[in-house]
Amino acid sequence: MALFNFRRDTTPATPDAELEAFLSGYSIEVMPRTAEKVEDFRALLPKGTRVYIAHIEGTPIAEMVATAKRLALEGFPVMPHFPARIIPDRATLADWLARYKGEAGVDQALLLGGGVNTPAGEFDSSMQLIETGLFDGFKRLHVAGHPEGNRDIDKDGSDRIVMQALKWKQAFSERTDAKMAIATQFCFEAEPVIAWVNALNAAEVKLPVHIGVAGPAKLQTLIKFAISCGVGASLRVLQKRAMDVTKLLVPYEPTEFVSALAAHKAQNPDFGIESVHFFPLGGIKTNATWATDHGGAAGVPSHQA
Repeated sequence: MALFNFRRDTTPATPDAELEAFLSGYSIEVMPRTAEKVEDFRALLPKGTRVYIAHIEGTPIAEMVATAKRLALEGFPVMPHFPARIIPDRATLADWLARYKGEAGVDQALLLGGGVNTPAGEFDSSMQLIETGLFDGFKRLHVAGHPEGNRDIDKDGSDRIVMQALKWKQAFSERTDAKMAIATQFCFEAEPVIAWVNALNAAEVKLPVHIGVAGPAKLQTLIKFAISCGVGASLRVLQKRAMDVTKLLVPYEPTEFVSALAAHKAQNPDFGIESVHFFPLGGIKTNATWATDHGGAAGVPSHQA
């Protein structure tokens, strides 16, 4: 059964308790150019919402820091991306961190390899960023996860190298004061996500998972981003849906996907997903409105702060 709700519902139903609990404390991702279009994030997001700032190759650090400062002044905890492969050297990383901390009070970071094939300098992985020691003292450090695999790393389609890296990060989490979590790529089916989280548990990787969810968007937009981001197994569901030309213009909403995970979490309280992380592919306002309408109006719980 396809885990989708493609019908537009102009009158949101009262959210059920499972979904409301699952969406509580969600985070969302922005880029400087999309943040510029939002007059005031306080009118869209619950108090305390963690806002990730995606660092796309070529984005000037001044724009990244200005966006972080603006969001911090509006009262939101900010988590910039640090893609290892676009950072040329330790001095540049130290400069970025000094500017983020000095101008925006940043004490949270998402560390990831980055989506480019050839490193700009000495860094190739998030582990190398951690090993610099420059993130010592940060309140939170999140790392990337790929529930449907990452063929850029495990070219044979397995999860061997990725799992080794996550075990290393688990060990690091046990000797640091920073709160750590895995923020994942967006997915569209619950079953592969549930299997992946269970595999982490079996491998003794206990880092909380913040599951990536694509916000409401046109189907064509989602397919474009899914292909460019390497989303795997669940992409076939989008492609199958796209074969029905009568439904190409009907917006996708993640209701059934998120509801399935929420139900599984309610039935299995120890299940490793702690939070939802939104990729607002159809727009920040559209995503925030959907989240509010479906139970995500509460702020961040203390254990996720």
